Amino acid sequence: MKAVLVRHTRLAGDVSGLCYGRAEVALAETFAEEASALRTVLRWPPREVWTSPSTRCRVLADALAGGASVRADERLQELNFGAWEGRRWETFRSPESEAWALDPWTLRPPDGETGLEMWARVAAARAEIDALSADARVVVVTHAGVIRMWRRLAAGGGPGPAVFAEDVGFGRVWPA
Repeated sequence: MKAVLVRHTRLAGDVSGLCYGRAEVALAETFAEEASALRTVLRWPPREVWTSPSTRCRVLADALAGGASVRADERLQELNFGAWEGRRWETFRSPESEAWALDPWTLRPPDGETGLEMWARVAAARAEIDALSADARVVVVTHAGVIRMWRRLAAGGGPGPAVFAEDVGFGRVWPA
């Protein structure tokens, strides 16, 4: 195991049905308790923390770092939904969004990115972090989509529907 993956903690308000890949969304009022629980789960101070630059990840990375360096990396961001960011899914239902839902790997939201583009950047970040980390004391704070892709890559799998099958809850830890 080269690193530990951590998904950001719970979000404030009702985000069900909200397309918030890269949109800034506030953290729940329970953030301090959730961050403390994650520090307990980790049981060791990290040597280094890598994070998505998203505020919801960066705040948690800083809370987990315990004096370790924190490095924000654009490749650890969630999928770029472009013009759909920050909107409720039902507000942009169209033939274009329906087609994307059937093929998120090669189709892109307006001004966004394809799943294959995200796959490539996650693979590159994973390869770099694996090459730099000699032990499991590297923490990567990121998003559900990144964690799913990272773990699928680690298992030797490729892009496809299986990537979306894993449940990735808020404020959880996974071996990379």
